[in-house]
Amino acid sequence: MSKHHNQPTAADSKIRLRVRRQKDAQSLPYWEDFEIPYQKGHNVISLLMEVRKNPLNAQGQRVEPVVWDCNCLEEVCGACSMVINGRAQQGCTALVDQLDQPIVAEPLDKFPIVRDLVVDRTRMFENLKRVKAWVDIDGTYSLGMGVRQDPEEALTRYKLSECMSCGVCLQVCPQVALDNKFVGAAIINQVQLFNTHPVGTYKANERLDVLMQEGGIADCGNAQNCVEACPKSIPLTESIAKVGRAATMRMIRKHLGV
Repeated sequence: MSKHHNQPTAADSKIRLRVRRQKDAQSLPYWEDFEIPYQKGHNVISLLMEVRKNPLNAQGQRVEPVVWDCNCLEEVCGACSMVINGRAQQGCTALVDQLDQPIVAEPLDKFPIVRDLVVDRTRMFENLKRVKAWVDIDGTYSLGMGVRQDPEEALTRYKLSECMSCGVCLQVCPQVALDNKFVGAAIINQVQLFNTHPVGTYKANERLDVLMQEGGIADCGNAQNCVEACPKSIPLTESIAKVGRAATMRMIRKHLGV
């Protein structure tokens, strides 16, 4: 986080924003600067909203409004992930008063670019499908009383469930690249969540089998960047270690035919 060196003063009441822009996946990226009147409490998303209301760049030229993703504006949906001043984070909780200026906003580069700050996180969602990150309950008939759960174990799983598929852990991972298949920490964490769920555990082996394929648990280099960068402070490295051990035991059992 910034040391608050370059904040606006009474003589300089403009917030300086620099955005890495790109018209589409085939276009070359370029930089565009904006100046927004200072107001206390701005975050990066509210700055982009100000630009959308009056899309003039710092030279006074009318331009296309910057395109970005957002939804909840309270660090729950994960949609507004971007790189701000060199750090992958959520735009909604990146407070202007805690950032050096000019504030530099860039798209995540571990995902295909769509336009400006919008990227395509399909790889995450497809991998969640592959590991069946859900519990199959269709609601067509009564299942009776739910499985009793240990309160401490439930609290542990609750923390794992806070993952919002924001993509920050993939962005900071040196093992993730646009042209490889590594699933990343978020997916492995979801396997740990559902494999320890008293109902979801019935598909534990199926999930582990997916992570034993190319791009799975063996591709993790244990850099631990993910746990440092996670906006929700999820213990991702613990999940990776536990899933890694479970995958090893699964491989041994399959080899022994048990």
